Amino acid sequence: MVTLQAGDKAPAFKGKDQDGKVVSLSEFKGKKVVLYFYPQDGTPTCTVQACNLRDNYSLLKAEGFEILGVSPDEAVKHKKFEAKHQLPFTLLADPEHKIIDKYGVWDEKQLYGRKYMGLLRTTFVIDEKGFIRKVILRPKSKQHAEEIVAAWKEQEVLI
Repeated sequence: MVTLQAGDKAPAFKGKDQDGKVVSLSEFKGKKVVLYFYPQDGTPTCTVQACNLRDNYSLLKAEGFEILGVSPDEAVKHKKFEAKHQLPFTLLADPEHKIIDKYGVWDEKQLYGRKYMGLLRTTFVIDEKGFIRKVILRPKSKQHAEEIVAAWKEQEVLI
């Protein structure tokens, strides 16, 4: 169950990206970060979500966002996913759930009455100081980039 909320300090992490490079959240200090968790490379909904972020990448960059995707897949699978869909952002491999567990996005799910453990599709929008500004539970895969920008603008109004 996702327990992190807007206003919480984003948990620090390190993970390997699709190229085998170690990436840490601290590298993005001073930048806005979209940290999105998705269940699996190549599945229909995950592909739609990633392609929406790809197609709106220039919009997100213009708004100052860095994008990091995280799933339990291995780096090799991420590399194939990146290449097949020409994804211009970082995908972090987390097969051991180190990042996933820190963000509380691994929990019981249900499909057709069957319960199982799985990743809860969730996005965290993190500000330049490392604080979570917005948690998007069950993001709209086809409109995810627009949802992120709208959520950020909504938070700016509240501050």
